[in-house]
Amino acid sequence: MASLPQSLTLPFGGGTSVSAAGGGGAELSRERKMASAEQLVLDLSNPDLRENALLELSKRELFQDLAPLLWNSFGTIAALLQEIVSIYPVLSPPNLTPAQSNRVCNALALLQCVASHPDTRKLFINAHIPLYLYPFLNTASKSRPFEYLRLTSLGVIGALVKVDETEVISFLLSTEIIPLCLRTMEMGSELSKTVATFIVQKILLDDMGLDYICTTAERFFAVGRVLGSMVASLAEQPSSRLLKHIIRCYLRLSDNPKACDALRSCLPDMLRDATFSGCLREDPTTRRWLQQLLHNVGVSRVPTLQAGTGFEHMMVN
Repeated sequence: MASLPQSLTLPFGGGTSVSAAGGGGAELSRERKMASAEQLVLDLSNPDLRENALLELSKRELFQDLAPLLWNSFGTIAALLQEIVSIYPVLSPPNLTPAQSNRVCNALALLQCVASHPDTRKLFINAHIPLYLYPFLNTASKSRPFEYLRLTSLGVIGALVKVDETEVISFLLSTEIIPLCLRTMEMGSELSKTVATFIVQKILLDDMGLDYICTTAERFFAVGRVLGSMVASLAEQPSSRLLKHIIRCYLRLSDNPKACDALRSCLPDMLRDATFSGCLREDPTTRRWLQQLLHNVGVSRVPTLQAGTGFEHMMVN
């Protein structure tokens, strides 16, 4: 099963391991960390103390059940949302400073904690909190503060889809997450592109998501065009982890008969020849996916593509 890039996974579930020999000292340390976290969560409701509390809590190593504490503490989620909406005015025209970006990303890290926890994930989506992040994914500036903001926002969505729950996919499909991810896949940094492609991949791996993408030619065309563009870019600047997610998306699309038929004519040539043999040399899993993809679409070598082929035949069906 595909996984979110390691740099964006949060260690809330594990915490710091403590040997049994630690005895009462370890327990005392745990209680102190819990008391410290509880005080910092309370500080979030105080505008004068919030910035420091966000910074300390975003280090994410205080104790195991931070997510339920954040969700159930009075005013805490409202305070985090206040941080998010406070920078909407500087998104367009783009005037986001590094300090503003860092502060709101600390708030987003706490929301990712809530999105990751099994006790709060459903509450998180029922409250439609991911929608507050969508304006960040709709930005076009490639400056570092905006890129950091997009990447951290994608991390929250990535934490939701990582768990393979149809309820999460159903919620996301009711929003504009697919177009927003496609936007990032076209213009983001390599890491942002990787996380956005991972999200699309996880949506496709759910039957509801695959049906959604393949129901209309327009949706399939949109996804296929962006994937094809990314493959072309990777030929110039290879990234094995991004290529892995792209190939997995194509392979999943080939599970749909209509999409599989379209892929016979529009699968990028560079996936059929030796362009990426170097990238895949050390990745037997992705090589196997690519072989299965080519088998599914009935292609073993590069055909001669005629002008006008591609998605057009789908667009009129």
